[in-house]
Amino acid sequence: MADPDDPTPTGERLPGVTPDPEGEDRIVLHVDMDCFYAACERLREPELRGEPVVVGMGYEAGDDGGAVATASYEAREYGVESAQAITTALERLPRRATADDPSDTGYYRPVDLDFYSEVASEVKTILHDCADVVREVSIDEAYLDVTDRTAWPVAEGFARHVKQRIEREVGVVASVGVAPNMSAAKVASDHDKPDGLVVVHPAELRGFLEPLPVEEIHGIGPVTARKLRDSGIETAGDLAAADRAELGDRFGERGRELHDRARGVDDRPVTPRGLPKSFSRESAFGSPVADADRKREQIRTLAAAVADRARREGALYRTIGIKAVEPPFEVNTREWSLPGPVEDESLLVETALDLLAEFEDDRIRKVGVRVSNLEFTERQQASLDSWGGSGEGAGAIAGARAGSVSDGGSPDRGDPNATVASPEEPHDLPRGQTSLSDF
Repeated sequence: MADPDDPTPTGERLPGVTPDPEGEDRIVLHVDMDCFYAACERLREPELRGEPVVVGMGYEAGDDGGAVATASYEAREYGVESAQAITTALERLPRRATADDPSDTGYYRPVDLDFYSEVASEVKTILHDCADVVREVSIDEAYLDVTDRTAWPVAEGFARHVKQRIEREVGVVASVGVAPNMSAAKVASDHDKPDGLVVVHPAELRGFLEPLPVEEIHGIGPVTARKLRDSGIETAGDLAAADRAELGDRFGERGRELHDRARGVDDRPVTPRGLPKSFSRESAFGSPVADADRKREQIRTLAAAVADRARREGALYRTIGIKAVEPPFEVNTREWSLPGPVEDESLLVETALDLLAEFEDDRIRKVGVRVSNLEFTERQQASLDSWGGSGEGAGAIAGARAGSVSDGGSPDRGDPNATVASPEEPHDLPRGQTSLSDF
């Protein structure tokens, strides 16, 4: 469903905005979630907001093994840093549960990547809704090329809209950088963390970069920064003024690339990483909703939008799923697998509504619809009617769905990632049946 507050409807430009005919002034956003793992833990436990939070990889509750994956900004004030041993972190910031003085203690939580992926998928749904081209770099970071959606005079407002949608609809905070290219946008998003929004117009790019410490240029780590400083190169301006040939001799092609980036030159296009694995749309209610008709209407709208996206992308899908989020953030996902790939909006809507029936009486704060197990081959099997001819397809699909229910009934409400497999695809799922854990 389109956001009523969205100034740029999907696939359209702002009114009165015309594209740059020369293509010289690209507008790239770098969206980077602030302390993402800690932010997700605060979604699950709102009492952690404003408190020092440490998320540990390989850490178990009450233990002292593992390493710091993420430290909130409050925890960083005590000297806790990413990649630090948990034992070191505990020396600097004792656990709240075991310390006598809560004013100098923090909360420690183990990494829960399944949950973080659920939250990340909600953010990425917004990003794909706001841009035609999205490059997902990691679970908490992405580049957006929005040149066809906005223009430089209003780019700040566009970026603020993206940022506010993420905070309003998902509940986590992002820092956003806006610049004419990817490397500069990355520098801009890092420049004013947390909760930052930095816009660097093309005419201001060199002036923005020149005074920055050389290690703030994207691609320069501590070792390279030390080597550059040994040569008297302290700032991005120094690097931009350095002899390009000498940098090439010392660092190879990478030296020439860093010289370009220090000058604000980066011609790399924002390109998605491979074909999408799924299409989904989600929408949050203003407050939790128990009314079944409202939930069903929302699902119909979302399913139609997903079907339209799949049709425009030339994709067939074998798996249809829904998401129903109960307050405060209990994520439930359900799905059906079909006998074969289809492109059939009515089937998508009907199946999504059937899956929603399990949550008919529940208070729901957000719903979503998703299709996966995509195929981008030439469409020979494009609708339910062509399955077997003479209506056999409808019977096969209906039989699969009925068989699935009779085999196991509704998925267990205690398992938020429960799936239902058709008789044609047993539960060991050799043909690619997936759960909605990455919905």
